[in-house]
Amino acid sequence: MAIMDFDKETEKLYYTIGEVADMFAVNASLIRFWEKEFEVLKPKKNKKGNRLFTAEDVSNLKLIFHLVKERGYTLEGAKKKLNENKENIEEQVQIKETLVRMRQFLSELKESI
Repeated sequence: MAIMDFDKETEKLYYTIGEVADMFAVNASLIRFWEKEFEVLKPKKNKKGNRLFTAEDVSNLKLIFHLVKERGYTLEGAKKKLNENKENIEEQVQIKETLVRMRQFLSELKESI
């Protein structure tokens, strides 16, 4: 599975659906589908109807991506888990991201030796 880089997300106030899809290495259609399925996703729309995702939307997408794509939850299971214990999932995602960054650092350190 590809390693995602979410560090750039804090640079902007709004992200287009294409930018968000690129962050997660998925099709924009999947993001639109998840928007319909998960109440926590509420991107704003401009006058043209283009979706504008906030940092909070991206954060919620991280949780959904983690549950559905990485942990293998069904959509219903992911919805239930988000409603029951969102804070625990956020903590798990942060731990995973920290471990991925540590692994990258250690790999780079090993190669430089």
